[in-house]
Amino acid sequence: MDPGNRQNVQPLEPSKLSIKSRPLYQPSLEELVDVLEEGLRANFVEVTIGITDCPNFNEQPYNFHREGLCGNPIVFDIGDPAYLLPSAQRDKFYDVKSLLRHLNYNTTDCLVIGAGAGPWPRTGCNCELIMKMHLSPRQEVENATRYAFVGKTPNEECVLHQVPVNEDETTFALLGNLYVCEGRPGQVIGVRAKKRTGNLDFIACMQKALGSRYKDKLVGMGGTFVMRNGMIKQHVMRDFSKTPLNSEAELNNWLRFYEMETPLTAVGTFVSAETDLDLRVQHFHSASDENKLGGHYHIDTTPDTIEYEGYFNVATIIHRVDQPANKLQFGKD
Repeated sequence: MDPGNRQNVQPLEPSKLSIKSRPLYQPSLEELVDVLEEGLRANFVEVTIGITDCPNFNEQPYNFHREGLCGNPIVFDIGDPAYLLPSAQRDKFYDVKSLLRHLNYNTTDCLVIGAGAGPWPRTGCNCELIMKMHLSPRQEVENATRYAFVGKTPNEECVLHQVPVNEDETTFALLGNLYVCEGRPGQVIGVRAKKRTGNLDFIACMQKALGSRYKDKLVGMGGTFVMRNGMIKQHVMRDFSKTPLNSEAELNNWLRFYEMETPLTAVGTFVSAETDLDLRVQHFHSASDENKLGGHYHIDTTPDTIEYEGYFNVATIIHRVDQPANKLQFGKD
């Protein structure tokens, strides 16, 4: 993070953005448990899944400044990797607080969690966003957001920055996949999975199960999961490439891949299908204050020992904000 490089770039005005709002199909939690369990059991030896009360997400390792994942749950798919590739469109700069105000989702307490690209005009450098914040009805912010950077050292170690709790920073760049709710306690789907034997990552197991079951309906979910007792493949974006990234190989060469130690706590969303909204079907970022690590979750690299514990809720509406005109052909993993 290089605050000395802060730039006076203002977030895009929501009233000038294309926003497509679509009601989501809401299966019962009981039905979703059966659907998700099938996908998980095809890839993990030990699976426990059911309806459970939210743990207190105000506490470690979550630190959401809200207790639960319930109360008017919605999901956002904002921007797109197309605004990063082949070259970064630096005007794509968003403010979740103003977006919520524009959609009249600002009259109650709300929790915002999810994955995106960090606010480079504020941080001075491109980075990964792990967004976790509480917005009060008066638009006061309690921040638990983290940014993950590629360090400017020979080994390019990951650098994790913690946003101060009272810092009113609600912006991000290029793209974001966010779950928003009132942060109330309530019942959600709780998942525990151990010893991965399949080729799919933890979220892909569930996302593909949704897609197989609800072929003609759009289902959206959001939440959090903790990874323990293993190592995780994650990437962190370097600062913007000085040359266009025109292929998957060029993109992967620009990204910095790491094998990160657990524990790591992830936040994000997944949906049953891309649809005509060109949605990102899954997107989770994770961080660890203990290990000072963070990044974009791909998969565990220690399948025999890895343990996942997750909590997820089904959303009522999806808001597709600033959808690009042309669909990206790579880079949405």
